[in-house]
Formats: sequence, structure tokens, C-alpha cells
Amino acid sequence: MRKILIISFLFNISLMVSQDDKSKISITFDDFNIQEAINSIEKITDYHFYYNQNWFTDKIISKSYQNVDLEIILDDIFKDTVINYYLLNENEVVLIQNNIIYDNLPKGFFGKKNETNTEKLKNKGTEVKPIFYRNNKPSKKSEIIRIGKESKGNPEKNVVLSGYAINIRTGEPIANLAIKIKENDITIQSDQNGYYQVELPIGKYTIETRSLGIEDSRKIVVLYNSGELNFNLNESLELLDEVILEAEIDKNVTETITGTEQIDVEESKNIPLVLGERDVLKVATTLPGITTAGEGSAGFNVRGGKSDQNLILLDDGVVYNPQHFFGIFSALNPFALGEVNIYKGTIPAEYGGRLSSVFDLKTKEGNVSKFGGEASIGPVTGNLVLETPIVKEKSSLLVGGRGAYANWILRSLDDESLNNSEASFYDVIGNYSHKINENNNIKTTAYLSRDDFSITSDSLYIYSNRLLSLKWDHRFDDKNNGSLLLANSQYKFNIEFDGDSSNDFDLGYSIEETEVKLKMNYLYSQKYKFSYGINSKLYTVRPGSIEPLESGSIIKPLRIPKERGLESAAFISGKLDLTEKFSINAGLRYSIYNALGERTQRIFENGRPRNETTVIDTLSFGKNEVIKKYGGPEVRVSARYLLGDDFSIKGSYNNTFQYIHRLSNNTTVSPVDIWKLSDLNIEPQRANQYSLGLYKNLKNNSYEISLEGFYKRSKNILDFKTGAQILLNESIETEVLQGEGKAYGIEFLLRKNKGKFNGWLGYTYSRSLIKLDSDFPEERVNNGDFFPSNFDKPHDISLVTNYKLTNRFSLSTNFVYQTGRPVTFPVGRFNFNGSDFVVFSDRNKFRIPDFYRLDIGFNIEGNHKIKKFAHSFWTISIYNVLGRNNPFSVFFVTDNGEIKALKSSIFSVPIPSITYNFRF
Repeated sequence: MRKILIISFLFNISLMVSQDDKSKISITFDDFNIQEAINSIEKITDYHFYYNQNWFTDKIISKSYQNVDLEIILDDIFKDTVINYYLLNENEVVLIQNNIIYDNLPKGFFGKKNETNTEKLKNKGTEVKPIFYRNNKPSKKSEIIRIGKESKGNPEKNVVLSGYAINIRTGEPIANLAIKIKENDITIQSDQNGYYQVELPIGKYTIETRSLGIEDSRKIVVLYNSGELNFNLNESLELLDEVILEAEIDKNVTETITGTEQIDVEESKNIPLVLGERDVLKVATTLPGITTAGEGSAGFNVRGGKSDQNLILLDDGVVYNPQHFFGIFSALNPFALGEVNIYKGTIPAEYGGRLSSVFDLKTKEGNVSKFGGEASIGPVTGNLVLETPIVKEKSSLLVGGRGAYANWILRSLDDESLNNSEASFYDVIGNYSHKINENNNIKTTAYLSRDDFSITSDSLYIYSNRLLSLKWDHRFDDKNNGSLLLANSQYKFNIEFDGDSSNDFDLGYSIEETEVKLKMNYLYSQKYKFSYGINSKLYTVRPGSIEPLESGSIIKPLRIPKERGLESAAFISGKLDLTEKFSINAGLRYSIYNALGERTQRIFENGRPRNETTVIDTLSFGKNEVIKKYGGPEVRVSARYLLGDDFSIKGSYNNTFQYIHRLSNNTTVSPVDIWKLSDLNIEPQRANQYSLGLYKNLKNNSYEISLEGFYKRSKNILDFKTGAQILLNESIETEVLQGEGKAYGIEFLLRKNKGKFNGWLGYTYSRSLIKLDSDFPEERVNNGDFFPSNFDKPHDISLVTNYKLTNRFSLSTNFVYQTGRPVTFPVGRFNFNGSDFVVFSDRNKFRIPDFYRLDIGFNIEGNHKIKKFAHSFWTISIYNVLGRNNPFSVFFVTDNGEIKALKSSIFSVPIPSITYNFRF
């Protein structure tokens, strides 16, 4: 009897195992698509599937399953797709696109609170809150888009929606597209690459887009997971009475950082400048806080800083001399530029190496859909830029070139000494951009400029810039993206002297830098954004060499040993929106500079002035050996508080280091000035700047007003002893002085952005002072007191206007007034041992006459037909229409024992010009 019971018990167990095994499936897929996999399951099981095969992707499945549940196989097949499934009964499976079929709702869904006994949904047994929306038929202006698929994970987490806005006709990205999420009342904008990103809870949203010249769009989006939504938009052909750019119109009020300026490259064509040349850098000098030492001078002075304290970047590569012909013309092709941003207050933590400002210029990317270009013909220069797709909709090439033909002007003058003079220049630029995929973009830029001028028959001056940059942008995920930059820049000049005497020579100089930079961006949320990275650049300076041109020359060859330095830094910065009104942008940069061998350094006796008699030792350093190390933290912080929707107050503080110096004992910047690296005897420059400002917009952002004050203290500012020799000096440390700098001022800007009449009025009151004090009289200037720098101009007024007479005709003016810059005058003379000597005043005690100039221009837009070969634009302008004989400099000569003051001017008469531009 016991045996019978045992056999019966074992039989029942075997039967149970056999029945359970029927629910298990063993199957192999060998390069099957989804539909083939489903058909295979139906063949070996009793399951039947209901679906729409148009939902399936081209996903290929190669996998084997042994004795597993159907749910495991289906979860694997539909992974990374938008397909969900529902088990209708024991042998029927319904496939669903995006969402989930719910057969039960959680308790409390209709308002009854019950947080302890929430029912579980059938599919995976996890508590969820389903997404419900009205599935109405979409209108012609909207469509329903589902992104991702519904899951029963954590329903409360946020997801990231991102994508690109593309112009269907041109294939170019749409920048500053306003993207509004109506349910959350959030509006964001696409960046210069057309990219946008926003963090949202899962759910249903109505998303609308709007931009000038682009058709509006409306999409109903059901957001289940993080995903991509691209906007492929058509241009709007609606006839407008006027074109008004609304994007970022309140940026001056809402942005957190202080002291920023953005120049519209296209609008700069309406500002009349010398000889009809379009020049964004000249436009920059009409803005508060940015000026030059004089008309026709190279370099810029920003908030009382020296010209070498400005970092000028072209596609992240440094341009040491961005101007042609002593600053009269820009060396940067305006047709190739797409964006110009200037930081003169808070400098972002990713930038370093300069004290005063950053000019961040970006070239525009070529057209990826069709061939096009832009050209101009003026009285002195010709310009041509071409752009063409390489791989349609993916990559493009932009190439531009500009040249001058100014020799005819010099040879037409009455002065016989200028008959053989030459003055020519050219610059070429090219960039190649390629969109590898949705996550990777590369852009490479090459730039070259060269000037040749010879005012006398025996001297030829040549100077040039060269730049190469390669940037790779990569998006890791919805929250992380970054870029890797490799850049190389070089500036050099040569002076060739070929006179009748036996002292012919060729003198040369060059500076080169190579930089590697890694920058990462992290989007924690819409309120908290961070960027961080590292960079390092290697400087190589060849301080100068001179060689005889001919074998009969008496000039002895000389080559100053080269200098090398390595500047490295790590940086982090973040924007924190603490409340709707209060926002902080804080950054920290830690920079380290190493002066490197192979070089020799002289040691001077402590407590005595530096000269040849106080040298006590000479140290030799091997190749790449560290001579001296400098560095420290650089804090960059700014804050903004909204006093109203169109009114804010901002404050900032930043400290900076600069390890490279421009050596010049001229009043204004010269193309043959040289750069010197910090070393054992010359310390890096340092500065601390504070600023505070009020920003207000009026009449629906038609007007903007800003009032900003600043105060800056600096150390180790480089200056020179009287009569210092700069070129080919092996002991330059004995010729220089390092002192303190002080600058302060207030900047006012009134700008009108809308209407037929627009433009801006800028006024700056500022002072720039320097103190060169020492225990030794020969190293002390003006008794060690603060005195005005060469570019100290307390009052600076600029008025730029444009009046649109019709859709085709407009009238522009540009008025500038500046206090005369400081100058040192002789105040007496005396006779000693039969020789006359001049007694000079304290340095920069007097001023040359004030400067003012009025320019006018008349602009003619071509016809506005849709179908035409090219769009033309004429500019007829008169520079210095008042004929003001503004002094460039004042100098003194001795004539028959009498000291005479002479004045030189650059443009002392009105200069008319006409320029023809066309775009195709």
C-alpha cells in the first residue's frame, strides 16, 4: 500500500513539471527582423499576435533562448523600439505603439486618497500613473508625436527632450528659434548650431515654435522617455513691413554676466567707416569702454587696459595683430564672420592669459545645401567669399579672400618721395565643417594675413598672421557634451633695409603658440548648468635676428636666443538660478605658467637698480628645464537680480593673470612691436576688477539703457625707461619698469532696436593711470606718483544712427568725440658747455587737442525680387565729412637752434568712397 502511494505522488509531480514546461519557449533567431521573429514564435506555440507591421524598425535579432517565458523574449525583441505588448488572454498578444494598455487603475485615481493599498497594473506589477490625452485629429498646423515608449519604471522622474532646428530649403541650422512649451509656460531658444535641450516630466505637451522668417509650427508631443524631436521648418514668405529681430532682445537685462557686448555682423554694413570698409572691430570702438589710442592706430584699449591685455580669438585660435596697414583696415574678413562676442567685464573661466577683455569671433559655416557667395568692390580693397556643400546636408566648405590695391593712391600724391611707395595687404580664410552624426561635429579653420609696405625707397616692412584650429564637438548624452580643440597661431614681421650705404640688413621676429583645450558641459537641470575643462598652450618666441642682406654689408649677424613658456589651467564655472529673480554665474580658474629653458638668466644685486654693473651671476638652464614658475587662482563671479521683468541690477568681480607682455616704447601700437614672456626677472601682470550696473528696457524692448561702473587695479604693468632700446636687446630686463595700474569709470549706453530709426548713443567717462615707483631715481617716473597712461581719454562719446527711408534706402551716420590723449611736452631748454639741452615736462602732463569726427553714409539695397542671380548692396559714404584735422601725434624738432612743435594727422580732409556688395 505504501509503494502505491509513493508511485502516485511521484506521478503527480511529473505531471506538474510537464504542464509548467508548456509555458516555456526554446527558440533561435538567426538574423531575423521583428516580424520574422514573431512569425517563428507563432509557428512553435499557440500564441497569436495582433499588430501593425508598419510600426516595426529594421532591427535585426540574432539570439537563442532556452526554456524561458514569452515575456522575456518579447522584452528583448522590443528593447530600443517603441513597441509595447499586452497579454489579452492565454494565447493572444496585442502589440501597442508607444503607450501601454491599462486594464485597471490605481485607487485614488478619481480623487479618493488611498496611499496604502494601491493596485498593481497587470503588465509588470508596478505602480504607475498612466498618461491620458485627447486623441483628436491633428489640425493642419499641428501633429501628434510620441517620443519613446511608456514604461512602468519610476513615473515621476524627469526626462530630456532635445533636437535640432533645420531650415528645409537651405539645410542650415536655425539659430535663436523660440520653442515654447505651453503647459509649463517655458520658452527656450536654439543655439547657433540649431540645437536645443529642455528637461521635462513625462506627459503630454503642446510645443510651438516661432522665429523671424520661419513658418510657425505646432506639435502635440506625448513624452514617455528622453528622446529627440527635430524641427524641419520652411521659410516664411509672408511680406513684412519691416524686419525685427526679437531673439534675445532682453538679453542685456536677463543675462547674468556683466560687461558683455554682441555685434551684429550683418548690421555693421550700415555704419560708415573709412573708405567704405566693413569692420566689426571698428564698430566695437563705438561701444562704451572700448577705444583706441588714436585714429589709424592698431590695438584696442578696454576699460583702461593696455592693448596687449586683449585676447582676440578667431574660431578659438589667437590673432596677435587683427589689423592691416597700421590699424586703418581690419585683417578679419567681415563676410566670413558669423558671430562676435566681447567680454570686457566678467571674463568666462574658460578664457585666460589676458587682463582686460576677450574678443570671441566665430566664422560662419558654409551652406550645406547649395553653392553661394558674397563679394564687394571698393576703392582700395576687393573681397570674395564662397561657400559650397561637400557632402550635401552634412559638410560644407567656406573660402574667402581679400586684397588691397592701394598703391595707386600713394603714387597719385604730389609728394615725389612717395612715388615709389608701396602699400598692399591680403588675407585668406577657409573653414570646413562636417556633421558626422547627431552626436559628432568637426570644424577646422585656416587663416593667413600679410602686409607689405614701403614708404621709403630703401625699407620694406612685412608682417603676417597665421592660424590653424581644429574643433571636435561631441554629445555624450542628453546632459553631457564637450569639445576638444587644437589650435596653432603665429605672428611675425621682417624689416628689409636696402639703401645705398653698406649697412643693408634683414631683421626678423616671430611668436608662435600651440594650444590644446578640453571643455565639458553638464546640464544638471534648467536652473543649474556647469562647464569645466583643462587647457595648455606652449609659447615659442624668437626675440629677433639680424643678418646682412649683401656680402658687403657691415652689419654683423645677431640672433637673440628664443624663449619658451608653458601656460596651463583647469577651470570650472556654473550658472545657478537660485530664484526666478536672482542668478549667479561663478567660476574658478587655476593657471600655472612655467618659463622654460634652454636659456640663460642674469641675477642682479639686491637693493640696486638693474643695469650691466649690478649683474652678480648668470644661470644657465637646459632644454625644457623650469626657469621660474608663476600661477594662482582666478575667481570669476557675477550676479544678477531682476528688479522687474525689464529691469535688473548686476555686479561682478574677477581677477586675472597675464604671462605675456607687448614691448613698445611708441605712443601707439606698432606692427613691429615685440612680445616678451615672463621669466626670472619679469613677473606676470595681475589685475582685479569690480563692476556694478543697472540695465533697463523700455517700450516692449524697443529701447535699452544701461549704466555700468567699474574699478580695476593691476600690478606688474610693463613700461620702459626713457630712451629704451627694444629690438635686438639681449638684456631687455634692464630697460623695463614694472609698476601699478589703476583704472575706473562709468559707461552709459542708450540703444534703439526697433523702428525705421535705430542706433545707439554711448558715453564713457574713464581714467587710466599708472605708477612707476622705485627706491632709485633712474627707475622712478613722475616722482613715483600716478600719472595718465598714453591712452587715458576721460570723455568718449559715440553716436551711431541709421534711418530707413524706404525698404531699399537708408541713411547712416557715425559721430565720435574723444578727449585728446596725453603727451609729454618740452617746457624749457638750457645751455651747458656750449650745447643746448631740452627740459621735458613730467611724463604725459599735457594733452593733444580733442578729437571729433562725423561720417555719413547712404545705403542702397538691391531689389527684393525672389528670383534673381544676386542681391546687391551699395554704400556711398564720406569719412570725416567735417574735414576736421585731428592730430594723430605731436612731436618736436630742432630747427636752427629753435624747438618747433609739429603735428601729424591721418585723415585731415573728407574721404569719399563708394562700395558695391552683392550676395548670390
